[in-house]
Amino acid sequence: QVQLVESGGGLARPGGSLRLSCAASGSRNSIKTMGWYRQVPGEERELVAVITSDGSTNYGDSVKGRFTISRGNSKTTVFLQMNSLKPEDTAVYYCKAVFRIVVSVEGAGFDKDYWGQGTQVTVSP
Repeated sequence: QVQLVESGGGLARPGGSLRLSCAASGSRNSIKTMGWYRQVPGEERELVAVITSDGSTNYGDSVKGRFTISRGNSKTTVFLQMNSLKPEDTAVYYCKAVFRIVVSVEGAGFDKDYWGQGTQVTVSP
C-alpha cells in the first residue's frame, strides 16, 4: 500500500523559510512525478511545484523565484524549500505522487495518483 509521509510544516514569519519533505513508500512501480499542491478553505487546490522523473520542474506563478523543489537520491523523496514566505502562502500543503502502473510486457499501463495527508503551513507576523 502506497504511503506518502509529509513533514516540515509549521509557523514562519513573513520573509522566513520552511522546508517540507515527502517520502513515498509501499510500491515497486516507478514514480513519474512528485509534487506539492496547496489548499486554503473555500478554494481549489493549486499547484505549487512538481518535479518529473527526469528532473524537470514546474512551479505555480505565485511561488516562482521563492520556492525550490528537489528530490532525494532515491527519487522517492521530494523536498520543497520555501523562502521569502508571505502570509498568502498560508495553506495546507499536500504531497502528490504519480506512479506508472505497467500491466503488460509491451509497456502498456496507466498512471495512478496518490496524496499525502497534508501539512499546515502558516505565515504570520
